[in-house]
Amino acid sequence: MDDLAVRLADVHAVYEGERHATLRGVSLDVPVGTQLAVTGPNGSGKTTLLEIINGLLPISSGDLFVFGQMVTPRSHRIRSEIAYVPQNLFFDPETPFLTFDVVLAARFGLSPAWRLPSRDDRSLARDALQAVGMDWAERRPVGRLSGGQQRKVLLARSLAQQTRLLLLDEPTANLDPQAREDVASLVAVIREELHATAIVVSHEGGPLLDASDTAIVLADGRIAETPPYAVAERSIGGT
Repeated sequence: MDDLAVRLADVHAVYEGERHATLRGVSLDVPVGTQLAVTGPNGSGKTTLLEIINGLLPISSGDLFVFGQMVTPRSHRIRSEIAYVPQNLFFDPETPFLTFDVVLAARFGLSPAWRLPSRDDRSLARDALQAVGMDWAERRPVGRLSGGQQRKVLLARSLAQQTRLLLLDEPTANLDPQAREDVASLVAVIREELHATAIVVSHEGGPLLDASDTAIVLADGRIAETPPYAVAERSIGGT
């Protein structure tokens, strides 16, 4: 499995207190360095898929591997290699954190708890902000930035983390067309610089999904159309 970033084999997942599984018998291989688009209607299991890969929700049955290692709630080392941008994560205008601190925080999970950020950590954070064109906002409160600018900051955070796997849940939702183009371009930069794998969840088409190598459609917790197939050859917007 050295050539696979993610492998799911007959995976079922259910939220605590729910009677019915959100994912039902999902099997999926995501090769290293590729970008997978995941689309489908609301409630189809798209966000659940990202949560189990990130170890936030345990699976109830089946097998799940990330970079060849089985994922469990204790898989802290694997999770340190994953950057997860949840759906509709925007900072409140009164959030006290500065933009630079949000990006620098990506380095904390890679160091012993007692160690303060090093000069190299700070340099990586600054380089990441510069790479996404947000270095001008380094000392500004992150909550005062626009939605598109906040998305750029979160992608800079992923870049500073030196992630191997990027999980994006509706990353272009509520953004204007130019901001959507910007996000797609930045994801391409992260993939190229880090040789990272990306899994992008969206219920709508757009430049980020168009740039994906393959796509799947989830419906009622199952894969409705089996990968791989080229996104360029099929329209997945509006599915």
